[in-house]
Amino acid sequence: MPTHEVTNQVPPLVGHDTADDAALLAAVEREGAGWALPELHDLGRLAGTAEAQEWGRLAEQHPPVLHTHDRYGHRIDEVEYAPAYHSLMATAVGHGLHAAPWAEDRPGAHVARAAKFLAWNVDAGHGCPISMTYAVVPALRAAPDLAAAYEPLLTSRTYEPGLRVPTGKAGLVAGMSMTEKQGGSDVRANTTRALPQPDGSYLLTGHKWFTSAPMSDLFLALAQAPGGLTCFLVPRVLPDGSRNAMHLVRLKDKLGNRSNASSEIEYDGAVAWPVGEEGRGVRTIVEMVNMTRLDCTLGTAAGMRSAVVAATHHARHRSAFGHLLADQPLMRNVLADLVVESEAATTVAMRLAGATDRAARGDEDEASFRRLALAVSKYWVCKRGPAVAGEAMECLGGNGYVEDSGMPRIYRELPLLSIWEGSGNVAALDALRAMGREPASVEHFFSEVELAAGADHRLDDAIATVKKELSDLDELEVRARRVVEQLALVLQGSLLVRHAPPAVADAFCASRLGRDWGGAFGTLPAGLELGSVVERAVVAVG
Repeated sequence: MPTHEVTNQVPPLVGHDTADDAALLAAVEREGAGWALPELHDLGRLAGTAEAQEWGRLAEQHPPVLHTHDRYGHRIDEVEYAPAYHSLMATAVGHGLHAAPWAEDRPGAHVARAAKFLAWNVDAGHGCPISMTYAVVPALRAAPDLAAAYEPLLTSRTYEPGLRVPTGKAGLVAGMSMTEKQGGSDVRANTTRALPQPDGSYLLTGHKWFTSAPMSDLFLALAQAPGGLTCFLVPRVLPDGSRNAMHLVRLKDKLGNRSNASSEIEYDGAVAWPVGEEGRGVRTIVEMVNMTRLDCTLGTAAGMRSAVVAATHHARHRSAFGHLLADQPLMRNVLADLVVESEAATTVAMRLAGATDRAARGDEDEASFRRLALAVSKYWVCKRGPAVAGEAMECLGGNGYVEDSGMPRIYRELPLLSIWEGSGNVAALDALRAMGREPASVEHFFSEVELAAGADHRLDDAIATVKKELSDLDELEVRARRVVEQLALVLQGSLLVRHAPPAVADAFCASRLGRDWGGAFGTLPAGLELGSVVERAVVAVG
């Protein structure tokens, strides 16, 4: 006989459209990609299915396995993935979340891709090779011959896993191999050596501390050539069909991102071709880094949205003390505060996607704005991600701490995006570097921010405050995080004042800018219209 009756449990969060996000949809239209909405909704509906959610769960539950040798003792250096991982990759590539926009001569292509990247948030791990494939194309163009050979395959919407000659495949994925154990973010400390060969190739020898997605077809790597640190293209399989001397030492045992294989590798005379001039490796590969930093911001916004939707869904179906959680004033305050943070992240991330799209088509003003705004937003948005995930988990109580809820997966993923492509200090210092080396980026940044001048006195005051901070150069590096946080907040505030519903913009300015805020989520001041804010995270399921 049954011992109990199950009541007051929340229905599964499946059967919804993950693209059904008012802030995202408005940004897609605003940034010039309204034509992509049908495909965006198709992908969003797929992401909301039980099947896609199960792919994400299985890909993490069955992480990649490294096989260094075959049964006979031959070196093979292969990583075996769960079938669910390949389903995720095939979907992402098929919908153009990788490098497809570089082949589309259509305004808004990069915006459409960014929106789909946000909506297809069922597993963060496979997003790594997708992001790197997107980012490799502009860097590879520093070597026109290599770009001509590989770019059509990198932009192909066909996913073809397996180690084969790259030019014989229908589609390629790419990775990067930069950091070493003695340097980390300080890539100029790299010791991997590149020996030039008579045919124009180089032989790479050295150890790389982090190389994610090692089954990728191509990698951009940094190594010390005779002329200094240089960027190289390293294929896994050489044109003659033999495997390149790139040996996988081990896979990293990571906190999260477990569906993605992150490896240590040894180059033992690996064949490589230069991308750009000798000694200009950092300048070359920074094109790739900027694109992956955009995806760090997009990925964090996607994780925030998933966490907030899950918390809101739970609160609308779970009762405590005689009332639904969502109807209780303090919980409503928490949920509204989380929605505000999520919408601020989505709005600024999509603005940066728009700047990327226009910069790719030759708009120098947008490229200049993006130079500072991306560093600033990467720092702040990625810092806020783990805090949002933790608070959203708390909304579910003990249920949220259980793996079945999905919240622990989100919680484990978001700290990575603050670390990847430069941790907080690196991002903050890069923002200072942008201001110092490219003063026009500051001008374009404030031109954007001041489009909302006069609309909200709290925003006006915050802009004046950060300008005062920037006018004082004394110990600016010590104050870097404080200044960059202020820059991020005025940019988000300006975008929300101009584009978000008044209730969202008012809540943001009253707390993040007005400082009438306790610091923790759920401390929005009284008198705000919180109900309509919370409704923006409600999705239709079934």
